[in-house]
Amino acid sequence: MKSSPAVRVLGAALGAALLQIVMITAFAWPSAHLAPRHVPIVVTGPAAGPVAERLAQARPGAFAITTRPDEAAARKALTDRDAYGAIVTAPSGVRVLTASAASPVVAQQLDALAQQFAAPKRDAAANAMPAVRDVVAADPDDPRGTGFGGMALPLIMSSIAGAALLTFTVRRVAWRAAGVLLFALLGGLGSAALAQSWMSLLPGPYLAIAGVMAFTIAAVTGTVAGLAAAVGRAGLGVGALTFLLVGNPLSAATSAPELLPRPWGEIGQYLPPGASATLLRSAAFFDGAGAARPLTVLAGWAVLGAVLLAVGAWRARAGRPAGAARAPEPALT
Repeated sequence: MKSSPAVRVLGAALGAALLQIVMITAFAWPSAHLAPRHVPIVVTGPAAGPVAERLAQARPGAFAITTRPDEAAARKALTDRDAYGAIVTAPSGVRVLTASAASPVVAQQLDALAQQFAAPKRDAAANAMPAVRDVVAADPDDPRGTGFGGMALPLIMSSIAGAALLTFTVRRVAWRAAGVLLFALLGGLGSAALAQSWMSLLPGPYLAIAGVMAFTIAAVTGTVAGLAAAVGRAGLGVGALTFLLVGNPLSAATSAPELLPRPWGEIGQYLPPGASATLLRSAAFFDGAGAARPLTVLAGWAVLGAVLLAVGAWRARAGRPAGAARAPEPALT
């Protein structure tokens, strides 16, 4: 029995209002609850033990503190992406090392942390702030990382749009798969050129940056197009909602996974937006350090997309288009 127009209008309005609430919550809630949660930092030097104890007591649960034998090892922890910052103690004073390329937000918090190690106020010289040195600096044209974070959403949205375009304009699934690969190649090369030339947001090798962006496009576009091919056009909505409402807010592209409420920061790193942001930082600023996990995550999603496209192609060859209703059985006479 068909529902009345009033009922359909009411259902559509309620659905839209619910979706709006979900979207506002998904995008605003993580940002409103940013705080350090087991942020990896290292301490070194003769006073490493007391400093680590002081930090643990002053900010319980904020930092995951490890000790290193000397300053060289502390710097290596930053360049290897094992830590976001380091506190180097010495008889002459305390130095705070940061890596703003890993997260400008965390670097700013570590700058503020340096105030805790200032000498007691006796005179102007004794009250000098500990030196803060940025070991791996963010791009000078984007010191706060706003441009870097601003790339995340368009990259994912355009990948979803590409999947929708291929689904609606290309009938054969095999050709859609070819379109995904071509779009990933062209999109990666073009996006990297834009980010490195005109916008000047990312340093690092051009081909490495282009490869990360191409891999991201292949993972997102392939999965969304694969869902549409395997389960019908409703798969477009499932993929878009997953990557936009869950993946993008939890990507930590503008902050760091350790600043998001747990376990959402960790979950976000297993979705393409979060893995892409982490891999881009590794390729642009850290010579590939810390790239293994995000690369594996993106590869897994790309493989999933290929499998879903293969399922869609099989269904098409078998004469069972995805999402099609079953033919009614003949009535018994």
